[in-house]
Amino acid sequence: MKKNIEGVDVPKTRVDCTAEDLRKWENNAKAKKWLVKRSRGTLLYSQYESFAMKKGETIQEIYTRFTTLTNGLKSLGKIIPEEERVEKILTIVLAITWESKIPIIHESKNIATLPLDDLIGNHTAYELRR
Repeated sequence: MKKNIEGVDVPKTRVDCTAEDLRKWENNAKAKKWLVKRSRGTLLYSQYESFAMKKGETIQEIYTRFTTLTNGLKSLGKIIPEEERVEKILTIVLAITWESKIPIIHESKNIATLPLDDLIGNHTAYELRR
C-alpha cells in the first residue's frame, strides 16, 4: 500500500513496487497457488473416497468418471496404485447387481496384478451380454 495525494492508503501499482515488494508479491502468489492445489487435491481425494456407481450408470460411464478422477489426483502428485483402484472398483463401486460376479473375479484372477482396463473390459462384455 502507498499513500495517495490525499493521504489515503491505496494499492501500489507494479511500477511503484520495490524489489522487496515484488519478492513478497511473488511469494504470496506461490502460497496462493499451493493452497489452491492442496484444496483441489483434498476435494478430489474426498470424491475418490466416496466414489460410487450411480443408478442406471454403465460400466463404461463409471470407468470414464473414475479415470478422470484418478487422473486429476495423479496430476497433483497423488498416484493411486493399480491394485487399489481395481479393489475399489470391485468392492465399493459396483452396485448390488454385480455382487455375484465379484467373488468369481476374486477367485479366478490375481487382484494384485489385474489391470484395471482388463477388469473394466470383462465387466463391459458381461454387461453387453446381459
